[in-house]
Amino acid sequence: MDHDQNFKNLILDYPHAALSFFATAEAHGIDADARIVPVRQEQLKARLGDRFRELDVPLLVEWPDGRRAALLFVLEEESDARRFSIHRLAHYCLDLAELLDTERVVPVVIFLRGRAPRHILRLGGEQRAYLNFTYLACELAALPFEAYRDSDNLVARLNLPNMRYPPERRVEVYAQAVRGLAELEPQPDRQSKYLDFIDIYAALDDNELQQYRREYPEEAERMSTFAERFRQEGLEQGLQKGMEQGLQQGEAAVLLRLLERKFGTLPNEAQQRIREADAETLLAWSERVLTADSLDEVVH
Repeated sequence: MDHDQNFKNLILDYPHAALSFFATAEAHGIDADARIVPVRQEQLKARLGDRFRELDVPLLVEWPDGRRAALLFVLEEESDARRFSIHRLAHYCLDLAELLDTERVVPVVIFLRGRAPRHILRLGGEQRAYLNFTYLACELAALPFEAYRDSDNLVARLNLPNMRYPPERRVEVYAQAVRGLAELEPQPDRQSKYLDFIDIYAALDDNELQQYRREYPEEAERMSTFAERFRQEGLEQGLQKGMEQGLQQGEAAVLLRLLERKFGTLPNEAQQRIREADAETLLAWSERVLTADSLDEVVH
């Protein structure tokens, strides 16, 4: 399971809600007028052979009216707390601060499982510290489900299955997450996408799924019907796209045959151009075959 990609998608789809939930202490004042944009993840290399540092999602918060200076949030999801390196995070934040010429940087680490192993990096000697580095830690498994079960923050609701609750309440947790998705996300494609997110992290077994359908029949039916409809629409779109691709491939094959009969074996480059051309281009080229005296007059 690629948890990094799951959370990267979540943060990029819902940046305001993500900062409000994962970085609560620093997110006050980030209102709807603030612009949040992702910045480059790979840092420039001193030499081409050097390894680069890459973390999950750096987000730059800007206020168009200039009432606050831009603020850079560096978010990292850590599935296994034992693999976390505060030194790597400090390096990355310093690289970004230098690249963007800013001192306003907020490091945030989202721990999916386990506790934050080390909160402070201190470098110094006998007399004083020369570097003190720390970060905001969001330990999902330590957050009480009850505190967020009715939250109007969609990112919090989607993460209910990752929070702390008794195992016997797993179905209730799942139901509250699904209810939040249905109430807070109006877009069908996003609903389908994050229903999968909930399913992944709730991981209900067959008995729990049956319990969910018994205790929450209306919601179960609504989401099941929606998911099936969305999958059907996706299937129909896929079939349509497949038909279009098939038509394009057929037109390309006919044009190749006509050209080979008139001009002999075609160069590999010309064959590749024809196979990759769209249907409209293929039609235009086909109309030139009868009057053209050379391959270049057809494919150019």
